[in-house]
Amino acid sequence: LEGIRIIECGHLASAAYATKLMADMGADVIKIEEPTGDQARQRGPYPGRVSHPEKSGLFLYLNTNKYGVTLDLPHARGQDIFHRLLKEADLLVHNYHPTEMARQGLDYSALAKVNPALVMTSITPFGLSGPHKDYQATDLTLWNAGGIAYLNGGGPGTDDLPPLKTFGQQSGYQAGVNAAIASLGALFGRLTTKAGQHIEVSTQEALLSILELTFEFFPYMGIVASRVGQKPIQPLDFLECKDGWIFLCCVEEHQWKNIVDIMGRPEWVYEPIFADRLNRAANWDALGPLLQDWVKDQTVMELYHLCQSRRVPIAPISTMGDLF
Repeated sequence: LEGIRIIECGHLASAAYATKLMADMGADVIKIEEPTGDQARQRGPYPGRVSHPEKSGLFLYLNTNKYGVTLDLPHARGQDIFHRLLKEADLLVHNYHPTEMARQGLDYSALAKVNPALVMTSITPFGLSGPHKDYQATDLTLWNAGGIAYLNGGGPGTDDLPPLKTFGQQSGYQAGVNAAIASLGALFGRLTTKAGQHIEVSTQEALLSILELTFEFFPYMGIVASRVGQKPIQPLDFLECKDGWIFLCCVEEHQWKNIVDIMGRPEWVYEPIFADRLNRAANWDALGPLLQDWVKDQTVMELYHLCQSRRVPIAPISTMGDLF
């Protein structure tokens, strides 16, 4: 993306992650922060657990390979500098809430007069139209609004387990990925049209799109997906460690081989009842407890790093009441 100039503004993860992906591919990204700074600076982890706005691990991760400038966009001078930056820009990405966009000077029809070739991508909780567009939301509420928490929890016999949320700002990352792809598509299209356009990314819709087989289960298998009850493929479940919970996903055969190698049980690959992911699901009443017995002796981070080293998909998770 060498030669592409991107302006980014907003807070936390979604806009910053979208532009980070493009910065990593060579785009010039200029990050605009409010005088009080990006809210990501107030989130850890911090070295030695000592809060410092220049040392937030989250902020540093999201904003590598970028330039930075501080602007007070609601003020006239801030708008003047903003417009001067946009005249030379190809793409503007922001995640200001729809109720904040006008105050921040983020009206696309007005900005298109400044630069007719500008692509603007707006990342919002529920889109820019419809009955929910003005609803406020957090990572936790969006994870639920996207339907994912409905599917997250225990299996048979654990109906009382609360819904579970994936660790960190995952709704923002998912929205950011969708925003980056849509933005690149608009920039590609601009090569032909020579005109910019306004891209709208609904975080809720982005989360709905990653429910994977949920929609196919019913028409093809007559199964209503749920966080309780029998899953059609396994291992694809939540397991409790010494100090928390993880979500284990090793439904591909190479993943299954790696996890049993890690466990010191390589012979399980050859057991007929665990021969493939459908058989492992059909016999989950036997396999699940065996996996749980091993996992409960590990800490979350020990298991996370162990599985990462063998490319076994695993995610630390939190309960509804534990927001990390």
